[in-house]
Amino acid sequence: MTHARPTTRRPVLAGGLALVTAVVALAACGPGGGTAAGGDAPTDFTTAPTGELTAWAFDNADDVGEARLAYAADRLADVDVTLDQTSFDAQKFTTRVAGGQVPDVVQMDRRFVPTYAAQGLIQPLDACYAAHDVEPDERFYEFVVDDVRWDDRLWAVPQFYQPPAILLNTRVLEAAGVSDDQIDTSRPDVLLDAVAATYAESSGTPTRLGFDPVATGQAGLWVLGMGGRLTDDEGRPTLDDPANVAGVELLKRLTDAQGGYAAVKSFTDAFDTFGEANQYVTDQVAAQVNAQWYPNVLSAYTDRVALRAVPFRGADGQPFSVAGGTAFVVPAGARNPDAACAWMLALTELDAWQAAGEARAATREADGGINTGLFTGSPEADRAIREQWVVETGDAGFDQVIATYYDVLDYGRTYGASPAGQEIGNALNNAVTSALLGGATVEDALADAQHAAQRAYDNVTATG
Repeated sequence: MTHARPTTRRPVLAGGLALVTAVVALAACGPGGGTAAGGDAPTDFTTAPTGELTAWAFDNADDVGEARLAYAADRLADVDVTLDQTSFDAQKFTTRVAGGQVPDVVQMDRRFVPTYAAQGLIQPLDACYAAHDVEPDERFYEFVVDDVRWDDRLWAVPQFYQPPAILLNTRVLEAAGVSDDQIDTSRPDVLLDAVAATYAESSGTPTRLGFDPVATGQAGLWVLGMGGRLTDDEGRPTLDDPANVAGVELLKRLTDAQGGYAAVKSFTDAFDTFGEANQYVTDQVAAQVNAQWYPNVLSAYTDRVALRAVPFRGADGQPFSVAGGTAFVVPAGARNPDAACAWMLALTELDAWQAAGEARAATREADGGINTGLFTGSPEADRAIREQWVVETGDAGFDQVIATYYDVLDYGRTYGASPAGQEIGNALNNAVTSALLGGATVEDALADAQHAAQRAYDNVTATG
């Protein structure tokens, strides 16, 4: 398989990872209303749906996905579900909506949701939640819901939230006399001293990073964590906000201390991230920002790695995390929105996640692997699965890693729901790359990024 950076991938229904696809230029139109396609009557979202339901982008369902799909099938016995298990594609989605050939449910990265909401390509779901007496802020983490709330309406049913934290290579840290608490992103000078003690090079080329911040893969984490903001309350981009400078400047200090961004990027691009010669087995990092799913990769090498974890800390010294994941939407023109609503909510019920937790525990028991838990986007489900299915591994370091990721769940924050969400992320990554390479000052790079993001926002929200 092609190796990708561990922090750039997203969870899907299957419990695996979804492809992140660039937003394409879309025909502008106003926000969608609460009406079904081809008629003037509002969708009533009945609680007793029947008929055929089509769903798209449910690729590679694993034990977690299959268990949830089976649960939903039992709950909705009068609905006949047909799955298209190909991956989501933004251009294909807009083409299908324009041509009236749309499924009833589509699974996509949450940062796409406000874009399609602003263009009237998906239906608002407030009435869906109300019909089924579901309080979104009770079922899901509030910041997960904020990912799909735009223009004072909800546009999707979210799932998954796998928080980032810092995975420590204790073998390297202990050899250098560096303690866990020195890997503290809220204390830059302390962190840089730890980097200096653990960084290694050969003729100016890194052979080990003291700390891999995953600068472009996690740019939003650094900017938000250090007190910045990517959007305002209306979803407009704010990349040139002076508060955003601190996070990018810290990234520059970290990369400059390790040979510069170009050298760091070249070194990390060569990591065998998913293989037996990964960066923790081979001691190529002392610490690295990683999403919760990456310990699952490393669990196959427990006899060859020495791990602990610490939270990413914001400028105020408190643990800090950002939400990311996928969601289910109902396209404008869906033929059976009633069944779509009921099915999406069934897939995210506590009992659906309990079934998934049991399935994952059985899989891990069968393959002898470590159950690191499921991070569902629902606090009640996360607690229930942890209590029932996540057991001690016999490896104190791995147990501490699992506990750390659970501990940071409550410190999440949304990236900010915006019709230009994907373009804001792309523009920020471009700005960080430019600033770290020295092609522009941090301020100038962010100003250029703001111009690009604002143009994308204006294009998406223009009425026509």
